Amino acid sequence: MRKEEKSQLIDTLTEQLSNSNNIYITDISDLNVEVTSKLRRLCFKKDVKLIVVKNTLLRKAMERSGKDFSPLYGALKGATSIMLSEVNNGPAKLIKEFRKTSDKPILKGAYVEEMSFMGDHSLDMLVNIKSKNELIADIILALKSPAINVVSALQSGGHKLSGVLKTLSER
Repeated sequence: MRKEEKSQLIDTLTEQLSNSNNIYITDISDLNVEVTSKLRRLCFKKDVKLIVVKNTLLRKAMERSGKDFSPLYGALKGATSIMLSEVNNGPAKLIKEFRKTSDKPILKGAYVEEMSFMGDHSLDMLVNIKSKNELIADIILALKSPAINVVSALQSGGHKLSGVLKTLSER
């Protein structure tokens, strides 16, 4: 690869890393073509971008991105691919789902909403992180719950009151 091509690839990676808040560093080596194709199809369905990269180029892109990826530099050994997603737990769920049929991909590290996670043992924790939409739904439900209780109390009280008035009028 020529120097110009490397520079262009680093610039592209830098832009992608700068625009993404959820970056998973994985190892998908030793997967045959058929299994890799299944993984890529699943990534496409789940709106996860899978990119196979060279460690040195990825590190340079990380350094230029303006984000603190320094805790993840230790994960840049061996074969490396990155998964980019808008949903913070999307790639973790994808990895967990895909591992039902294969022993890869292995999670080397992740950068999720400005927090770094290292190692494959972090996968379960990353799966359980709620996405932005799930958190918004929880907040709306929490705010909506007292109002629902007040309305239902008023409605049930109204029925009782009308029942009492009806009984009194019948006497």
